[in-house]
Amino acid sequence: MNTERKQADQDGRKIEEADMDNLGDGTDEARRDLEKVSGSAEAVWDEAFLVTFDQNEAQNPLNWTTKRKWGVTAAISGTGFVRIMMMAPAIDTMAEELDMSITESTMALSVYLLARAFGPLIIGPLSEIYGRKSIFHITNIWFLVWNLVCGFSRSKGLLISARLLAGFGASAVYSLGYGVLGDVWSAEQRGRSLSLYSLIPLTGSAVGQIISGFIVKYSTWRWMFWSTAIPRLILELSSSLLFHESYAPLLLRRRAEKLRSDTGDSCYHAAIEIREAGLSPLRRLSRSLSRPLRLLAFHPIIQMQAILEVIDYGLLYFALTTPVKPKYLSFAYHFYSRELSSSPLAFFSTAGPRNTTLFGWSSTSGAALLSLGMQIFDTTLHAYVMDSYPEQVSSASAATQVLRSLLAFAFPLFSNSLYDSLGYGWGNSLLAFLSIGVALPATGILWRWGAKLRGRQQYSY
Repeated sequence: MNTERKQADQDGRKIEEADMDNLGDGTDEARRDLEKVSGSAEAVWDEAFLVTFDQNEAQNPLNWTTKRKWGVTAAISGTGFVRIMMMAPAIDTMAEELDMSITESTMALSVYLLARAFGPLIIGPLSEIYGRKSIFHITNIWFLVWNLVCGFSRSKGLLISARLLAGFGASAVYSLGYGVLGDVWSAEQRGRSLSLYSLIPLTGSAVGQIISGFIVKYSTWRWMFWSTAIPRLILELSSSLLFHESYAPLLLRRRAEKLRSDTGDSCYHAAIEIREAGLSPLRRLSRSLSRPLRLLAFHPIIQMQAILEVIDYGLLYFALTTPVKPKYLSFAYHFYSRELSSSPLAFFSTAGPRNTTLFGWSSTSGAALLSLGMQIFDTTLHAYVMDSYPEQVSSASAATQVLRSLLAFAFPLFSNSLYDSLGYGWGNSLLAFLSIGVALPATGILWRWGAKLRGRQQYSY
């Protein structure tokens, strides 16, 4: 027995050294190392004791009732809606009261997006270790606390810091959301839920602008932050009833642990435990936290998705931060087609730049038109990611979103200078030309070689 345990420990260490999840480039040499130990590893883990879900088992999140699935979807979607409160209408009042320069006030506005860039890189992987539910509730409370601190800020330093920390908590919905939807809805069923969830950012931004404007006009800007506490608390209480743990690998791990405890038989195991054999808790944590960056660095699929999101999201934020009167701002839809859905992918990828050009030349005359089809764009992009990385959706989504949030953070810092130099028409036209130059090659690569790239990279995360 001791000999078997020693052999298992040795195999576990070998697997750790050759595990494809620790690879960045997926080299042939490393693959051969993994194959050398795979046979002995399979001997240690008896397949007869592998804990899985039965085909129609109700405990499997994919087999939950429709009511329960929509309850989880509503909880995660409602959280994203409540967390969006636009600060832009109050920026002048806040700058005057806290003695902030133009750059400092813009930083207070944009630092929220900086946190949204890095937050998912931590929150997404943690949800794949400790579960969606616990991370969901912790980040909700985190956001609530720091958003209240923003309202109590008496200095510009505290305001900017609190906005950064509140943005970190708010970023959870952008990494957890797609993961949860991938957990409970099959590819054939998730269309409606994904569309509803993807509509959150734009709807929340529009409603947040209106609410913030009324608050600033009839009260103090501080209530812009405090007013979110009440719906936030209500939603947190309701989500404690609606939101259930949905990450299947973690549920199976817990079931295996319970079986080992109840029966005293240590042979029961879950698939995730096989993949993590021989890993210390610290090594397991570091591997998970590094996964989004490894995906972004070494997976062409993720890189192409990130580039396309940067283009569409960046153009949207450039328009949202353009100093145009609200009555001149309107939106129009365009359509984006994913890799295997339709052939004119490259044409649709230019819809955002085309509408941005129209927005630039028409905004000053009152006929502003901005591509609101970003929602369809985001929906198809993330559906593609969810299909490509079914067990690591949160990490993959975090990897695709980091660049777009960084760019959204940077855009307001130089948008005024760009428009002062070139004007709205040529300024937006320049952005459109640059975007087309990047979008066409990126969409072409995905359309032509996407399936092949997915097949080559599927084991290297």
